[in-house]
Amino acid sequence: QVQLVESGGGLVQAGGSLRLSCAASGDIVKIYNMGWYRQAPGKQRELVAIVTRVGTTNYADSVKGRFTISRDNTRNTVYLQMNRLKPEDTAVYYCYAQIIASTLRLSDYWGQGTQVTVSS
Repeated sequence: QVQLVESGGGLVQAGGSLRLSCAASGDIVKIYNMGWYRQAPGKQRELVAIVTRVGTTNYADSVKGRFTISRDNTRNTVYLQMNRLKPEDTAVYYCYAQIIASTLRLSDYWGQGTQVTVSS
């Protein structure tokens, strides 16, 4: 069984910074893409940033230049450094990973979500 556990959310003032972490654990054979999605109240879940196993990154236009995604393959962990936060970044942030587990099937896994609230 595979689990993704997030940490690092919280309340911050506009212009501030937060760093999210997500560690994958369990019967993991290999992890491919890892990333972060977010969902604001009344809105659909949207991609924030994604990073491939070899470090290629992709960002939503709304966070380019402010957020940085990175990963540590030795720790099965993905990070999201969020700088110059805006009130519109307020959302529940979900960690995501494509993982081959002991079943030898490639599957999508999600964390439980962590709340990020940016006050104006």
